[in-house]
Amino acid sequence: MSRRSSSRRGAAGTGSVLDGSGDGFLDKDEALVRMIHRDFGGPLFGHVLRLTGNDRQWAEDVVQETLVRAWRNADRLDREPGMLRAWLYTVARRIVIDGRRSLSARPREVDVAPLALVPVPDRSEQALSAMVVADALRGLRAEHREALEETYLRDRTVNEAANVLGVPPGTVKSRVFYALRALRRALRDGEG
Repeated sequence: MSRRSSSRRGAAGTGSVLDGSGDGFLDKDEALVRMIHRDFGGPLFGHVLRLTGNDRQWAEDVVQETLVRAWRNADRLDREPGMLRAWLYTVARRIVIDGRRSLSARPREVDVAPLALVPVPDRSEQALSAMVVADALRGLRAEHREALEETYLRDRTVNEAANVLGVPPGTVKSRVFYALRALRRALRDGEG
């Protein structure tokens, strides 16, 4: 008997098999996992891909974890193809369910770095402008201020403002004209 044939027999007697590549021997559990991956890997991945909502990375992780569990439980697995397939699909489905539960149980992690780059609008300039305009409006004569309030602030037409104020439309037009001129002057003087 040659040395090579005796080592094969000795390895086979310890539960190892040739790996098929000529490189060496595999543990029987590793051989089972390779057979499972070869025979069931594609269909299992397709099934898990549907379960994960087409998330390829998550599906790959689930298939890998399923194969690890098959390797850990190799001595207890039923080798009949139908039973093996059912066991693999059940384990994969449970892994997906556990993953969904863990995602819903804790809040999603957020990277705070992008939040530091989000500009916060500075409304101080807008508030300051509103205060300056309000001061300038208070400096106008009452009839001019009323004409501006009715036409610009309440968005009424000249005729509508005339009805509200009880004056002719031409008077509203002239009051708005003089009010705007006085307002511009007040704002210009306030800047200097």
